[in-house]
Amino acid sequence: MVDAPTAYLAIFLMALVTLGTRVGGAAIMRFVTLSPRVTVFLEAMSASVLAAIVVTFLMNNGTREAAAVGVAILVMLATRSAVWSMVAALLLAAGWTVLIS
Repeated sequence: MVDAPTAYLAIFLMALVTLGTRVGGAAIMRFVTLSPRVTVFLEAMSASVLAAIVVTFLMNNGTREAAAVGVAILVMLATRSAVWSMVAALLLAAGWTVLIS
């Protein structure tokens, strides 16, 4: 079993690496000319990462979460508002928990 100081050190080091990659990436991208090809790549990459996160989340959770994601997608398509889609998904998940679970 890992003792607490070792665990905190590992978390701190991972946070430092994460911060370094975010700051370093932004610093390096200042010198990169964003051609249309690079822009399309970056936009597609962010969408694929988001899709991978959502699919992994859905595979590890139940019907309530899948219904909430479905409602969020429908509301987003209807309103083009990320805020309203999150509110709708939250309300569905909370209502499901209160009324069904």
